[in-house]
Amino acid sequence: MFFYLSQFLSFLAMPLTIVIILIVGGVIYIKRKWGKKLLWAGIGLLLFFTNPFLSNLALLAWEPDFKSFEEIENREIGIVLTGVTNLSKTAYDRTFFNKGADRITHALQLYRMGKIKKILITGGQGLNPVNPQSEAELLKRFLMMTGMPESDILIEDQSKNTAQNAQFTKTFMEKNGISTSQEFVLITSAFHMYRAKGCFDKVGLNTVTFPTDYYSHDIKYDIPSLFFPDPYSLEYWTKLFKEWIGILVYKMVGYM
Repeated sequence: MFFYLSQFLSFLAMPLTIVIILIVGGVIYIKRKWGKKLLWAGIGLLLFFTNPFLSNLALLAWEPDFKSFEEIENREIGIVLTGVTNLSKTAYDRTFFNKGADRITHALQLYRMGKIKKILITGGQGLNPVNPQSEAELLKRFLMMTGMPESDILIEDQSKNTAQNAQFTKTFMEKNGISTSQEFVLITSAFHMYRAKGCFDKVGLNTVTFPTDYYSHDIKYDIPSLFFPDPYSLEYWTKLFKEWIGILVYKMVGYM
């Protein structure tokens, strides 16, 4: 029920959904004064949401600053949240990555630098899985292909969302005799870090954050960035809206 509520609210609040409702409503009632206003509002919002300069400003305001590897103190375990592999394509001799692969590659870099001694990957198959393998398994396979010993890779492969990532990770640690009073390095996408940190705080796991997978970039004042519509900008706004709605719902049900 919780998942479907979140998905429904996300659909209603998506920028493209709002734009379509306004434009279609404006076209249907074009002969009325308020119908024309709806149409122009829809066109105006479409231009706003497809402006790359504005979407980048929103991302810069939302995503926390990245941290240098050097400033991370040595800790026992780095916790990596999944959501970076293509589970719609099944293969057993490789891992197909989506955007966000630096969640695991940066974790590997922390491991190689001695900043963390083990990597714990949390994430199952998600809802309505096509691939019989879990994301945690796929990422474990990737780490082992890089030469990382299996003994240093821990996986929790039952969770389906961020709240379960935190809840099931704590349960996994307790079952395997890992102290939950220590401080862990939490590794996930920058846009998702606020919700992830809130969930891990809620279950009583102390973490220091290491954001990765940035959608924002340095500000550019060129003509394409300022004036050319960009479909990716609409996608970035959609991602932000979904995250904000997810945070709201998580707070309502007590996951944060």
